[in-house]
Amino acid sequence: MDNTKEKSAGQTRQNDILSGGTNGKRLATLALAALGVVFGDIGTSPLYAIRECFHGEYGIAVTQANILGVLSLMFWSLVMIVTLKYLIFVLQADNNGEGGVIALTALAKKVLPEHRMGLVAVGLFAACLLYGDGMITPAISVLSAVEGIQNITPTFKPYIFPLTIIILAALFFLQKHGTARVGRLFGPVILIWFVVLALLGAIQVINEPGVLKAFFPWHGLFFLFHNRLHGFVVLGAVFLVVTGAEAIYADMGHFGKRPIRLTWLFLVLPALVLNYFGQGALLLHLPEKSYHPFYALVPNWALVPMVLLATAATIIASQAVITGAFSLTRQAIQLGYLPRLKVSHTSAVQIGQIYIAPVNWLLMVSTIGLVIGFQSSSKLAAAYGVAVTSTMLITTTLYFVVARKYWNWSLPAAIGLTVIFFLADIPFFGANISKIFHGAWFPLVIGGFFFALMRIWEHGREILAEEITNFSPTINDFNKRLEENPPQRVKGQAVYLTGGRPDRIPQALVHNLNHNKILHSDVAILHIRTEDIPRVPNLEKIEAEKLQSGIYLIIAHYGFMETPKIENILALAREKGVEIKFETASFFLGRLKLVIGESPKMGRLRSNIFRFLAKNAMDASAFFSIPSDQVLEVGIQLEL
Repeated sequence: MDNTKEKSAGQTRQNDILSGGTNGKRLATLALAALGVVFGDIGTSPLYAIRECFHGEYGIAVTQANILGVLSLMFWSLVMIVTLKYLIFVLQADNNGEGGVIALTALAKKVLPEHRMGLVAVGLFAACLLYGDGMITPAISVLSAVEGIQNITPTFKPYIFPLTIIILAALFFLQKHGTARVGRLFGPVILIWFVVLALLGAIQVINEPGVLKAFFPWHGLFFLFHNRLHGFVVLGAVFLVVTGAEAIYADMGHFGKRPIRLTWLFLVLPALVLNYFGQGALLLHLPEKSYHPFYALVPNWALVPMVLLATAATIIASQAVITGAFSLTRQAIQLGYLPRLKVSHTSAVQIGQIYIAPVNWLLMVSTIGLVIGFQSSSKLAAAYGVAVTSTMLITTTLYFVVARKYWNWSLPAAIGLTVIFFLADIPFFGANISKIFHGAWFPLVIGGFFFALMRIWEHGREILAEEITNFSPTINDFNKRLEENPPQRVKGQAVYLTGGRPDRIPQALVHNLNHNKILHSDVAILHIRTEDIPRVPNLEKIEAEKLQSGIYLIIAHYGFMETPKIENILALAREKGVEIKFETASFFLGRLKLVIGESPKMGRLRSNIFRFLAKNAMDASAFFSIPSDQVLEVGIQLEL
């Protein structure tokens, strides 16, 4: 199947610009911006990854063989998972220029429609696991950075937790104001961070060049065979070096493939490898520094600015994860997996700058709760990784479907590449899941909670849609009724929004006609449909048809990364001959009253949860930006 057929010329040009058809200045600008957003998470792993291997809850003895083995595993993990899997292959699986597990799931659904429900469930669960990651990343990153103040003087140790909580609280309280202004500093700050990482590591590598033997993979294999079960468990700490890999794929649409790949290969990867190897070289001479080898690289005179720089870098990494949670929530709302929530755009320039208050406060409470509950970044590290490894396994599975069915790869080629990916993914998943009773349960519980909510909401909407369909007349039946008993037409324009099928007449229109016995002179039925692509070009957004009764049927197509606005829809509809003005039209909405029957179709508990979510969902008029003085609501009672 040729996926280019589904791209408009405008979208293709945009992707070409982002992917490679850009000049040097534009490329440099995108690469610098990508540093702060794409690589912030993976770039702060040096703060704790080496430490957890040798000093964490599962720390192994600080010997030369173990140091070389751990460094070898880290290097080849960065090469195999980040460079080979994500940068070379997975980034090719773009959905009209957008990446991420939801975009990948949408691609898989297109080629395996018979397995749509299973694919959606798997992809949705992978996306939900990222909420757990979004709670742990700020907690472990900021806490590990602030812990560096005890290296300045032990007197500061009692202030670690209060200072961490203050920083995290400030980060979440500032979300509603947006990060457009300070966001310009993200790239330069992270650039300085990576340069410092490289310099600190290079100094130690020059002093101990023997550490470069870790480039040979047999040191990693020997480490695993020699240490057996303990070595396998340490893989959970080794995995910390690649925990930001999924963000690389998710943020592809903002920056394009080429800037991300070049930034990784020529700056991020060398800086990370140099720093990890530098920490290893230091431990070869000073094994007692394993309690915080990162800050041991720093001269005493530079500890204060280093703590400040590390804190700034972790705040930026946390910001990227929080923004990702907002984007994921908006996509889930558009696809019908979550009730409508208020989505505030905090920047007039950057489309990705959004804010969703309930998600923000939930993340804040959970993140601060994690800091208080786990008490140290080492204990938090035990909870970190299981969500990301699970998502990586699902990404590999979905990628196989896309490669085999969407790109028509041969079966041996698709299976061969998938096996290579699984050889890296499965051991890491096993190592992380072994920590299930030491905190790894938390992201699974969070992911399961959001997954359950989304499935309940989706199932409940399906039941309501079926109920509405059962007693809503078809367009043909409605036309016959108007022909047999023409109503009085009054001057004016009315738009009826329908959440059901486009071939059915909205109940609000039926009720208005039954009770008021009138119909406006200009009437449009508006159905908004979310497609399995990120964005729909304006030229393809609107379908408009004039029915026999003189009523217009408008079907608006939107991508799952877009927010529909009625004013924009009507403006596009005028180009299709629908002369309805947003400023003067009346908008009729159905106000549902949900009751739970004697035998609810999805059980009493789930029905009550659905009713609670529906009651607290944002009004359709506010969500679609319709002025309240132009809205008329018609009550409709439905049984769950």
